[in-house]
Amino acid sequence: MKTTILINCPDQSGIINAVTGYIHKAGGNVIYLDQHVDKEANVFFMRLESEFDAYSFFQDDFSKGFQTELADKYEMQWSIHQAVPKPRMALFVSKYNHCLYDLLSRFHSEELEVDIPFIISNHSDLKYIADQFSIPYHHIPVTKDSKEKAENLQLQLLKEEKVDFIVLARYMQIVSPKIIDVYTNKIINIHHSFLPAFAGAKPYHAAFKRGVKIIGATSHYVTEELDAGPIIEQDVTAVSHSHSIKDFIAKGRDLEKIVLSRAVKLHVQRKTMVYNNKTVIFS
Repeated sequence: MKTTILINCPDQSGIINAVTGYIHKAGGNVIYLDQHVDKEANVFFMRLESEFDAYSFFQDDFSKGFQTELADKYEMQWSIHQAVPKPRMALFVSKYNHCLYDLLSRFHSEELEVDIPFIISNHSDLKYIADQFSIPYHHIPVTKDSKEKAENLQLQLLKEEKVDFIVLARYMQIVSPKIIDVYTNKIINIHHSFLPAFAGAKPYHAAFKRGVKIIGATSHYVTEELDAGPIIEQDVTAVSHSHSIKDFIAKGRDLEKIVLSRAVKLHVQRKTMVYNNKTVIFS
C-alpha cells in the first residue's frame, strides 16, 4: 500500500530522521522524499512516499502514534493520503471548451488519475462534450438574483457525490466564500497572465495593441480575493509583431490547457503545499 505524507513545521534538526525512523518502525519503506526550508519564515516542508504491507497497515493506529510521538513534539501540520481511491474532481465550465476538452481527453486516456462524477455549467452550450465522454452535465444558470440558489445546488451536488476538489475550466463566474470555505485550497482556476495590466473582456486585444512580447497563463488556488490565490503553475510563450490577435488567442488557449493540466496533476499527486498564500511545489 502506497501512502503520501505531507508535513510542515518550524525548522529544527532531527525531523527527517524522526519521521523516517517512525515509518520504518511501523513497517514501512520510504520510496521518495523531498524537503524544503523557507529560511526567512524558518519553516520546514517535507513530502514522503512510503509503502506498507496492506494487510498489516492500519492508518488510524499509524496516525495516532505519529501525532503523539512526532507531530506534537515538532509542532507539525501534517496529512496522510493513500493512493486509492482516486480523488473525485468536479469540473465547472461556461462557454469556452478548450480546457474542458483537454482535461477530459487526459482523463479518458488515463493520464489523470481521477474520477469525474459530473460537470457543472452556467450555460447549456457544452453539454455535447459531456455526452461524448458519458459524464453527467448539470446546467445551473447563475444570475445576480439566482446566485445564492445556484451555489446551494452546486454544494448539494458536491456533497452528494463526495467531491474532493473542483477545477474551474474557464468558469466565468466568481465563486463565493460559501463554496471556497468548504473547499479551501481545493479549487483550481486558470486564466491568462496579463492581469492586472490588461483586465477586462478582451485582454488579448489590449495586449496586442500594447505590443507585448510574451503571453502567459497562470493556474492558482481560488481565494476570496479575485485571481490572487496561491499560484500552482505558470508558463509563457514569445510573440512578436508578426502575430495577429487570432494568433495571440490561439497561443494563449494552448498555454491555458497545458498550465491547467499541470496544476491538476500536481494537486492530484499531492505535490502542492500552501503556506502564507504561496505554494511549495515538490518535484
